[in-house]
Amino acid sequence: MNLKDELISRLRCPKTGSALHLAEGAERNARGDIDTGVLVNADGSAEYPVKGSIPRFVPASNYADNFGMQWNHFARTQLDSHSGHPISTERFWHATAWDPAGLKGKWVLDVGCGSGRFAEVALYAGAHVVALDYSSAVDACQANLQQHNSLHVVQGDIYALPFEPGSFDFVYSLGVLQHTPDVATSFASLPPMVTPGGRLCVDYYEKSWRSIFLSKYWLRPITKRLPKTTLFSALQKMVPSLLAISNLIGAIPLVGKQLRRMFPVANYSGLLPLSSDQVREWALLDTFDWLSPEYDSPQSEASARAMIEQAGMRNIEVLKAGHLVARGIR
Repeated sequence: MNLKDELISRLRCPKTGSALHLAEGAERNARGDIDTGVLVNADGSAEYPVKGSIPRFVPASNYADNFGMQWNHFARTQLDSHSGHPISTERFWHATAWDPAGLKGKWVLDVGCGSGRFAEVALYAGAHVVALDYSSAVDACQANLQQHNSLHVVQGDIYALPFEPGSFDFVYSLGVLQHTPDVATSFASLPPMVTPGGRLCVDYYEKSWRSIFLSKYWLRPITKRLPKTTLFSALQKMVPSLLAISNLIGAIPLVGKQLRRMFPVANYSGLLPLSSDQVREWALLDTFDWLSPEYDSPQSEASARAMIEQAGMRNIEVLKAGHLVARGIR
C-alpha cells in the first residue's frame, strides 16, 4: 500500500487548513503511487514528510508511545484474519449498527486505528478506509493490511486532524478517546469530518459506581509512571500466574465471576472463543493496555450524551453495546 493522490486531495495542513501538494523529488512506484516525499502547504510555511508511504503530521515520539509499542508487538493479535474468530467484526457492527452494504465504495475514517483490527472489518465491507493513529502503530496497520488497495494510512493528531472537513461518509473511533488528554476536545474534532447525512460512532470505557472496583484504577497511579519496557517485561512474567489465580477465583460459586473482574489481569477464558495460547496473549495485551496509558478517562452516559448533542448530531443513540457507545447522524 502506498500513498495515493486521491488521499492527498482530502488532506489539509493541520496548522493552516490549506491544501497540500507534493514537493518535487518524491519517489513513486510503478503504479504511480507515492512511496517517499514531502507534503507542503499552500504558502510553503509547513512541510510534512511521507515515510514508508505514510504521511506523518506528528513527532516520532509522543504521549501515545506505549500504544505504538503495544500494537507493533501485538501487531496481528486482534485481527480476525489472524485469530480465526469474528471478535473484532462483531464488536464493530454491534457498536456502529451500520449496514455493511452501506459502506461499499464509501470513504471511512478510523481515528485511533492501532494495528488495524477495525479497519480490516471496514475494508472487507468494501470501504475506502483512512486509518489514522497518533502513534507508530500506523506502521503495524500498514504492514497488516497493505494488500487492500483501498487502505490509506496517516499518522496524525486527533486535535489537529489533517483532513478537509466533511470528507467522510462514516467516522468511528473505538477504544480510543478515553486515552486522550481531553476527551471532550477529542470528540469535538470528529463531527466536522463527517459529510452531511454521514454517520459517526464512538465508544468509551464506562464510568459508573462499578468502576471503583476495577483494580486497574487502583494500580494505574503507579504503573503509568513506570518505564513501558519495565512494565511490559514484568507483565510477561506475571500474567500466566495471574491468569491461574483469576481462574481459581472465577470458580468460586455465586460470586466468582464478579470477583474475577476485580483481579488485575484481563481474563477472557469462557468469554471469548480463544485457545489457551490466545487467552494468554490477549491477557498480556489488554493488561498492558489497562496499566500503561498516560491517560484513562472513562465516561458516564450523561457525559457521552452531552458531547454528541453539543455537536448537533441527530438520530442520537447512547447505549451500552459492549462499551458505552454514542452514535448519530450529521
